[in-house]
Amino acid sequence: MRELTAGQSILEAVAEPMLRAREALRAEAAILHRRMLAIVREHEVCRRLMTVPGVGAVVALTFVAAVDDPTRFRRSKDVGAHFGLTPKRYQSGETDVVGGITRVGDASVRVALYEAANVLLTRTTRFSALKRWAMEVAKRRGARRAKVALARKLGTVLHRIWVDGTEFRWSKEPTAVA
Repeated sequence: MRELTAGQSILEAVAEPMLRAREALRAEAAILHRRMLAIVREHEVCRRLMTVPGVGAVVALTFVAAVDDPTRFRRSKDVGAHFGLTPKRYQSGETDVVGGITRVGDASVRVALYEAANVLLTRTTRFSALKRWAMEVAKRRGARRAKVALARKLGTVLHRIWVDGTEFRWSKEPTAVA
């Protein structure tokens, strides 16, 4: 940017303060990111949640902060509905339309779970039962619906991991304990 504005005093006067502000914002964002990683490193539940493919520090911390007390949910399946990841339904007379999602609850958790589902489907190379299930849904219903369904299922899996004190299992077979 500085090379492009060099020699043009008006552009230099406009661009230079914006570049300094951008650099200050980047420095502050880096400091906040390091603090967040330090919090996650010390938090045992977040570390366990991050064993799930697609779930990173931001998703784990967002989920833990929003759920707060995992005993609030009687069943792990209720987590997806709590964050608005269930199909919306409109019924009136003979009309019955199913589409979209309800969008109730904490939007930041909904976004975080959707992004984790997107990463699991598109970037994770190692296959798991979870990814295989989502790929089958994508074949039947399309990629966007599969990501929403996977986000709902991720909420269930994360809650179960939190309650049980376990880590993510890549296959359906139980691990042998020696």
